[in-house]
Amino acid sequence: MTTMDDLESAPWLRRLLVAALLAGLVVLAFEVLKPFIVPVIWAVILAHVTWPLYRRLLALCKRRHAVASLAMTVGVTLAIVLPAIWLVALIRTEIVAAYGTFAAQLARGVELPRFVFELPWIGPWLEELLARIARDPGALNAELREWIQRSVGEIGGVVGGVGRNIAKLCIAMLSLFFVYRDGQAFASQVVRVLERSLGARVHGYMQAISQTVRAVVYGLLAAAIAQGTIAGLGYWVAGIQAPVALGALTMLAALIPFMTPVVWVGASVWLVISGHTVAGTGLFLWGVLAISWIDNIVRPLVISNATRIPFLLVMFGVLGGVAAFGLVGLFVGPVILAVAMAVWREWLAERSGPA
Repeated sequence: MTTMDDLESAPWLRRLLVAALLAGLVVLAFEVLKPFIVPVIWAVILAHVTWPLYRRLLALCKRRHAVASLAMTVGVTLAIVLPAIWLVALIRTEIVAAYGTFAAQLARGVELPRFVFELPWIGPWLEELLARIARDPGALNAELREWIQRSVGEIGGVVGGVGRNIAKLCIAMLSLFFVYRDGQAFASQVVRVLERSLGARVHGYMQAISQTVRAVVYGLLAAAIAQGTIAGLGYWVAGIQAPVALGALTMLAALIPFMTPVVWVGASVWLVISGHTVAGTGLFLWGVLAISWIDNIVRPLVISNATRIPFLLVMFGVLGGVAAFGLVGLFVGPVILAVAMAVWREWLAERSGPA
């Protein structure tokens, strides 16, 4: 059994015991905080991007941090929630209207190009479904009820996922208030701790992180605006009603990875079913060749110009970050590569200095 005399006579044993206790404490703390890490990261990102506005509001509030933090939290929450509510309401209205028109169109009969029925898996199923609906207009409702019954588990998973995301949003907004109020003091403490192990170079790393986070936000907004504009132009040329509203819907969907095709693919399918085969096919090709690709060009280009990171590396950081960490990986991936690039350049500078 280890005694105090043994620890005093063997300093390495004492250091090993302290390291083991600290490692255990870190692991336990991580397990406790793991459900809240992603919402807190989102709160930090939102606070960092809107920090200049917070500083101005703080000056207007006469340095009352609680009042300014509360006002900024409410403002950011409304900026996120109101467009989301509008998007959900618009989608719900459009789905109800489209279903009625879709059912009426199917009852009258649909003339689709022959190549559609020759598609593997989808073609035979679609041909059989249209034949059944032509014989019995109520077959569509029966088909939908059967699909819903088969997909109860998947629908429950989607509803559960929505509930978890709403809970994460509430946690993020609660955390945002405290990040505004106490974030600067906590950031100073983190920098002081890192300085003890990394020295003065930590300031360069923090600057790289700051620039990258801002660049990712600007790139995300620029890509969404570009996709919405190009999609709106395609909707207008295809003859869709309200192309501006549909372009705005596409822009909001572009803020969520891989959601943009849902809008323009749905519009293309609707045009084809409505009998506008040429317009629907043209819009689909426009979406594949222009709308989808602009996101992979504009966003990495903006981030690359702002952070001096190679374009290809930024694209890998965005896509790989999403694959590894989910939606928050949009920021985490480029930040990791930005810090890695800062370490690489610093190492090269140190190696070339003596020469």
